Parts: sequence; structure tokens; C-alpha cells
Amino acid sequence: MTVSPYNADLTLAGRLAEAADKITVARFRALDLQVSRKPDRTPVTDADTAVEDAIRELLAAERPADTVAGEERGGSATAPGRIWVLDPIDGTKNFLRGAPVWATLIALVEDGTPVVGMVSAPLLGRRWWASAGGGAFSRDEGGERRLSVSAVSDLADAYASTTDLGSWGEYRSREAYLAFVDACWETRAFGDFWQHCLVAEGAIDIAAEPIVNPWDVAAAQLLVTEAGGRFTDLTGAPRFDGGSALSSNGHLHDAALAHLRVP
Repeated sequence: MTVSPYNADLTLAGRLAEAADKITVARFRALDLQVSRKPDRTPVTDADTAVEDAIRELLAAERPADTVAGEERGGSATAPGRIWVLDPIDGTKNFLRGAPVWATLIALVEDGTPVVGMVSAPLLGRRWWASAGGGAFSRDEGGERRLSVSAVSDLADAYASTTDLGSWGEYRSREAYLAFVDACWETRAFGDFWQHCLVAEGAIDIAAEPIVNPWDVAAAQLLVTEAGGRFTDLTGAPRFDGGSALSSNGHLHDAALAHLRVP
């Protein structure tokens, strides 16, 4: 492991991910899975709340001076100090439908800057992690490797991803997104955490989201930047709490923003 002042926190994040995976794998496709809807009409399962509660309990024991912000139990992800930012299941709709593309996202944010990021997708057999100054890595059945973004430098050659197309019309500009699509070589909708991980791996070149919450992308921001890429909101600000997200290999970022930035 690369020497980083956050190595101990990164090790702890790995333990938190292991605890989360035990719960999510056991509840995936469970016939008695309990599902409800939050005020914003997004689904939440008993697995979401169980994971967040388990992680909060471990953090209370291991890092009692730190605070926690999670999708299900609340808290501020942008207050001063050390904050663990949690998304117990990113991709809950996939989880509900029996699709294997979902993950637990864990980030440590220090005075507004992500310094540890952990993404665990047990049904994909994948885990991604990063620490400030320590690089970005992934592990699968082939072993562990350090991540690096792609070298593609022209949008006409770029492989891009987004989430639900309809959300562009609702939250940003469908027309702007379609103009961006036309400028790229190929586009897909890998969605959620996975597309940002793929940017960090160099498998795709750009991932854009018109609407996000801080817990959706705090870990992704660090993963992409430690892999040599760039992460901003759609105004171009390098932040995870701007309400939107654009990750890229860096070479394509300004060109993508030129299409996607709207007043």
C-alpha cells in the first residue's frame, strides 16, 4: 500500500465495506426484503438502513471523535472537521430488481475535501479505493492494480456514460446532453457509482450526472482525481456537493463542460 497519512482510515474503510457486504449480499433477492419510499419518491430497503446502522456503530467505536453523514440517517456532509459520508446502497433500484450493479460507498471528508474513498460492489466481485496522496486502486478476481485514467484527448474519440436520460430534461438540459452525445464517439448509461469507477480505470473517458447528492459522489471524486482525472460539478467547480457531477480523464473535461454547462 502506498504511504499516505490516511492509510489507517483507509484500512478502517475496508473493514466497514466488509461489514456492509455481509449485509447486502445476504439481503440481495431476499423474498422478505422490506421496501418503502422516501419523500423524494426514491426507494429504500431494510438493507440500506441496516448497512448504514452497522457502519455507524463501527465508527462510533473506532472513530468516536468523527461525525457521520449518511443517505438514510442524515447528517451534514460539508460541515468542518472529519466526516464519514455514507451511501449504504448506491443503485437501490438495481438492488430491488435483482440486477447486480450496486455498491456501498464510503468516504472520509476532511474540512470539505474527500481524503479516503471506498466503493464495494460485491455482486460484481469488485472493490475500488483511494486515499489522498496514496493513489487509486481496484481489486477483482484477477488481483489488485493501480488505476489510471485514459489518454483520449478528443471528444470525437470519447466513450461517455450517464444515468437516466430523463433526468437531464428534469434537472438540467436534455438538449445540452444530446449535443454532448453527438460530439462523442460512443455513449452508454452505466449509471451511478460504476461509471465514475470506469473513468478512474480508463475503461471510459467521461461520466456525467445532472443530479447527485454528496454521498453519491464523495468517494468517486477522490477515486477519479487520484487516478489522474478531473472531477467537478457541471459548473466546473471541483466539488462533490454541487448537486451535479462530471468526471473525466482531464483531457476532455473543458470540452465536455462546454456542452453540458447551462445557465
